[in-house]
Amino acid sequence: MRGSSHLAIGLITGVAVAGLVPGIPFSAAGIALAGFSSLAPDLDHPGSRLSKRLGFAQSYVRWAFVAVGAALALYTHFQLPPGPDRRMGFTAALAFGLIGAAMQGDSTRKLALMFTGLCTVVAGLYTGFVWLSMLGLFVAVAPYTSHRSWTHTLWAAAFWTYIGHLANQGLGWHGVAWFAGGGYVSHLLADTLTKAGVKWLMPLTDLTLKIPLIRTGSKSGNFLEVAICAGYGLLVLGLVVGKLGF
Repeated sequence: MRGSSHLAIGLITGVAVAGLVPGIPFSAAGIALAGFSSLAPDLDHPGSRLSKRLGFAQSYVRWAFVAVGAALALYTHFQLPPGPDRRMGFTAALAFGLIGAAMQGDSTRKLALMFTGLCTVVAGLYTGFVWLSMLGLFVAVAPYTSHRSWTHTLWAAAFWTYIGHLANQGLGWHGVAWFAGGGYVSHLLADTLTKAGVKWLMPLTDLTLKIPLIRTGSKSGNFLEVAICAGYGLLVLGLVVGKLGF
């Protein structure tokens, strides 16, 4: 399913959580979190919306490697005396420079996301927020998994929901786990409606669960996605309005 459809379904799920789950306050930030969470499973895909947004530095990663190589070469030339350490320094500088110059496409995206994730891990360790470090770990690792594999499992959904639970405790923001978990699961359910399906219980089993209604990218598939989003939105709206007693 397309990223725009996942986002729409995630946002609608956020409205459902805010309007229907007892004790959860209606929150624009919570709805936005559900939308963000609905895109998280596709961090394993090079063309996903979230990959492009979180990997904001990907166009600069290759030049960062070149810059590190140049800096290391200068340091080696001016600071290290002739000998094995100097040769090792120049070798490392050359390696960084060649890697940066040769880096293209998906490898750059993966490194950018890993860099973003590791920075988030460090920020979590510095602030004492375990949930932030776990979030960074997810962002750093997800791009190196195959599409619709580990991030599209029940275990990944549980991990993401637990991050929300810890954030709820750390921030005192009630309902984070509901918004985060609801958005994430909405993605898996939506992908279950496609012809490729989802391996919910991998690696326990490679069984693919699917209701093959949608061929992603086809005209009929796009139409069905819009219809599903509209129908889901109307259903949630009706339930919320009914609960409020309008």
